[in-house]
Amino acid sequence: MLKKLYEKSEIWFALFWIILYVVGATTGDVISEMVGYDKIITLPIVAILSISMLIYVKKNNLMEYYGLCKVKRPAKTFLYFIPLLLIFSINIWDGIKPNGDVMQAVIHIVFMVLVGFAEELLFRGFLFKAMAKDGLKSAIIVSSITFGIGHVANVVNGNAGLFPTLLQMGYATAVGFLFVIIMMKGQSILPCMIAHGFNNALSFFANEEAITSEKEILMAFIFGGLSLLYAAYIIWKTKDEGHESNSSITGRA
Repeated sequence: MLKKLYEKSEIWFALFWIILYVVGATTGDVISEMVGYDKIITLPIVAILSISMLIYVKKNNLMEYYGLCKVKRPAKTFLYFIPLLLIFSINIWDGIKPNGDVMQAVIHIVFMVLVGFAEELLFRGFLFKAMAKDGLKSAIIVSSITFGIGHVANVVNGNAGLFPTLLQMGYATAVGFLFVIIMMKGQSILPCMIAHGFNNALSFFANEEAITSEKEILMAFIFGGLSLLYAAYIIWKTKDEGHESNSSITGRA
């Protein structure tokens, strides 16, 4: 069934997985809250979905197509990805303070690593590749913006207030753009998956008591600004190789 859907429409194939992920994760969060242990049900749901997507991609020889392979350019083109480590360590800039016990830490870290894998494959893999065939610029815009808008779920789920979520949506859009550029120019989604999971996992150790409203605004601008600057650097560094890179992304010669 999935193969037929994929062959008929990559867009609907991507939307199928995105809807499955959103519904599964949301349901898992609700049940986890009822059980009284954060992410205890969501974790296996996201794990099953992630493994299922990986099996499908591998079975149908789509690993390179979706960027599940090593970076195709020299690491120095991306400044050895050092800016990624700087940008995505933002959660511990105000110090380290574990927000739970050891079991909660393990569940949180494993879950967030899986989220990094799943969301990058969904948005920078399935959705972006499907849209890029009809228009690369629109695919970049949609992939970036949907990644930002997706964080509105924090308000819906009660995980954050409206203002912090709006800030997060803003810098997440910039991060989404950076991830698209890295994937396009490096033809690999792996750096995005690692950075995404790393950033999310570190949130467990964030010293939330030290974060004021003013700091939150400043960090949002720094996070978003650094992401856009890094993306601009990569575009500048690879500007003479744009056609070749674009062709490989869309699958067109």
